[in-house]
Amino acid sequence: MGKKAGRPRTWTRRQLIDGIRWRTRAGTPWRDVPERYGWYGPWDRIYDLFRRWQRDGTWKRIMEQLQVQAEAQGLITWDVSVDSTVCRAHQHAAGARKKGICSASHPAGSTPSRTTTASDAPEAV
Repeated sequence: MGKKAGRPRTWTRRQLIDGIRWRTRAGTPWRDVPERYGWYGPWDRIYDLFRRWQRDGTWKRIMEQLQVQAEAQGLITWDVSVDSTVCRAHQHAAGARKKGICSASHPAGSTPSRTTTASDAPEAV
């Protein structure tokens, strides 16, 4: 009676967690997780575990427990340094057109000029 009903697990929990760690460290798409973290199509199982633990707060609790342990051992200093030279604006933040300045007939940077007619020209003396 100790066995659960249903299909047995194909991947160990350790393989799935290692797959999650690999993916977050490498920064690749989920589909690119190597096969050594499972057999055929492991990425969807790895992603399922990641999202389930993300939704129920398991990752947050793990992080909090690791921080508590590290702080008790004196391994964490909570000093924060913010350097504005590493802050970058989004690529669309620069050079946005402003209403009324730019149009198709007058590109930015040029000023419209008046057409000079014979009556506007100065008279020769």
